[in-house]
Amino acid sequence: MQRILSIALCFCLLTLSSGCGAVFIGGAIQTSTVSGTISLVRITAVVDGGANVTVTFVTFLQVGDATTIGFCGDHRTQFPVNQFVRANFTPGQPCSSIIVIFIT
Repeated sequence: MQRILSIALCFCLLTLSSGCGAVFIGGAIQTSTVSGTISLVRITAVVDGGANVTVTFVTFLQVGDATTIGFCGDHRTQFPVNQFVRANFTPGQPCSSIIVIFIT
């Protein structure tokens, strides 16, 4: 009996909250997206807390604009120069973590 009441309560709450049109279910992980034609890819080591971290710096060109992002690790093979690429990543310091890369 208690289980049926719990299910009914959850159903009612979901029904009522969806009526307001502003239901958000998510987490605290922030993700970003960058896209453009790859113009420059270079790898370097950065010092973070006394340790060396390998970072791949990638420059994305869009119409009249350029954005450079540093990704943790060696990802040179995933960013072919003169190809259009979209990358989803989690921003971080000293570098960002790649979630997924799309090459078109």
